[in-house]
Amino acid sequence: MKSKIFIPALASLFLLIMVGYFIMNPSYEKSIKAKFYYETGEYKIALSLAQEAFNMDLYNRMAATIMAQSKASLKYVAYNEDAKKYMKDIDTIAKHEIISNADRAKIRTMCDIMINSYDKLAPSVVIDTKLLHEAKQYRDDFEKLFEKANR
Repeated sequence: MKSKIFIPALASLFLLIMVGYFIMNPSYEKSIKAKFYYETGEYKIALSLAQEAFNMDLYNRMAATIMAQSKASLKYVAYNEDAKKYMKDIDTIAKHEIISNADRAKIRTMCDIMINSYDKLAPSVVIDTKLLHEAKQYRDDFEKLFEKANR
């Protein structure tokens, strides 16, 4: 009967020690903050905190994971920002009454850049689905524009 009580008490004590270690260890404290910022979409802050945590403790796997996730997410963020910029530029060109061959070439070049940039991205299950979906939508839009510019 004593062993039935002793095992849960020992497990609870171990859990308490682990929680205390995570709270008291500055590296893991930064990792937990980095995870929070990653989950809220603040990838630059998450990356910075994770790098700090990793530099404090090279065995901090949580920090290493968050660094990798943040870097991958930031690539998608950058792609989506570039896509918005290029779409705005293409819309400006499309408003002209007559679209010259040079303008068509610019549109094709912008589309080609964005299509190839998307193909170089590495999708992952840890990246926010909104980022993935937005990037995929932009890629599809650039593909359609590329086809129209080649007509």
